Amino acid sequence: MTSMSRSSDTYVRVQEVGVRDGLQNETKTVSTNVKVELIERLAEAGLPVVEAGAFVSPKWIPQMANSEDVFRHIRRKDGVSYPALVPNMRGLERAVAVGVTEVGIFIAASESFSKRNINCSIAESIERFRPVCAAAGAGEIKIQGYVSTVLGCPYEGDIDPGIVAELCGALHEMGCYRVSLGDTIGVGTPARAAALIDRVADSVPLPVIGIHFHDTYGQALANTLACLDRGVRTIDSSVSGLGGCPYAPGATGNLATEDLIYMLDGLGMNSGVDLDGVVAAGAFITDYLDRMPASRVAMVYAGKKAA
Repeated sequence: MTSMSRSSDTYVRVQEVGVRDGLQNETKTVSTNVKVELIERLAEAGLPVVEAGAFVSPKWIPQMANSEDVFRHIRRKDGVSYPALVPNMRGLERAVAVGVTEVGIFIAASESFSKRNINCSIAESIERFRPVCAAAGAGEIKIQGYVSTVLGCPYEGDIDPGIVAELCGALHEMGCYRVSLGDTIGVGTPARAAALIDRVADSVPLPVIGIHFHDTYGQALANTLACLDRGVRTIDSSVSGLGGCPYAPGATGNLATEDLIYMLDGLGMNSGVDLDGVVAAGAFITDYLDRMPASRVAMVYAGKKAA
């Protein structure tokens, strides 16, 4: 580790995914009002990107059924982006109808995961999203591309980094200004994460690459640090570590935003995010869900408050 030696740029763009990726697996229904307040709290804390919903079938993800209402009611802060996930043209149309200006599309680096998760092959998923990207581009809608299972699959095990790099190149060519590497089941380690960044950077410019780590084995922060060292400056995280993966038994959720900001502050990196504000937002949603935060930093704050 060379402590950020590969890039003199100290700004890190933190993308908050707790409202969508974090809440989608929660069994307690989260109302529109609660989601709106959480989104607004996170934006006020200085997060430049707050993923606010997904325009998917409520049959498959009931928690996202109120995404239209959420987008109709949030007070959008200048300089903050509020992306939404879209699975197809219909999802894009629904998003555009409520003023979404940035969308995310998703593919898997594992054939088995792709077929079980979205019922099509990797090649078919790419073709499915070509018209979505074309329509979004024509409508001046920004597009992010998410690649899941980049470091491991629950069905196939390790994933070839070359496949990930090829898929990232395809997404970038289709118009994605950013490609996010998702360790969906959280099996990655720092050396493997860094090697993947190097391989993907052969296919797309380094500033295009983002990372999305799950903390199943407690490696999310370590993996993030390794990728920061390789020059990555866009990181997904979830307030209070909300989230998880149904394919990874025992998974504790996503990289916690509070823990990420604490580490970035300690490194002298600039995120523009107020840690106290994020902790307060996390306490708000975990109180509503009646659960403990997965964030170590949030637990320290709670302990100090109770003392």
